Amino acid sequence: MSIDWTVLYSRKAAKQRGQLSERWRKVLVALVAELKRGGPVRGNWPNYSKLGAICHHCHLNKKGKTTYVAVWEVTDREIKIIEVTYVGTREKAPY
Repeated sequence: MSIDWTVLYSRKAAKQRGQLSERWRKVLVALVAELKRGGPVRGNWPNYSKLGAICHHCHLNKKGKTTYVAVWEVTDREIKIIEVTYVGTREKAPY
C-alpha cells in the first residue's frame, strides 16, 4: 500500500489560488490531486521542470496570452509533504 503525499499551500499561494478564475482553480485542483497520488515529479504537465534540489514548477496552461504556473517544493521527503509556494502568471513567478 502506497501512502499518498500531503499537499499544503503557503499563505501566499493560498491567497493567489483564491484570485485565480474558476477555470484555472480547477486545473490547479487537478494538479494537486496528481501531486497527492504521484508525488512531486509531474513530467506529464506542460513545461514541467525541476528547479534546484527540492523545487518544481509547471504551466497550468499550454498556450495563451497569459501563462499561469504553479511552483511547489518538497518540504519533507520522509513523511511525504509538498508545499505549493506560488500560483499565478509566469511573469511574476519566483524563478
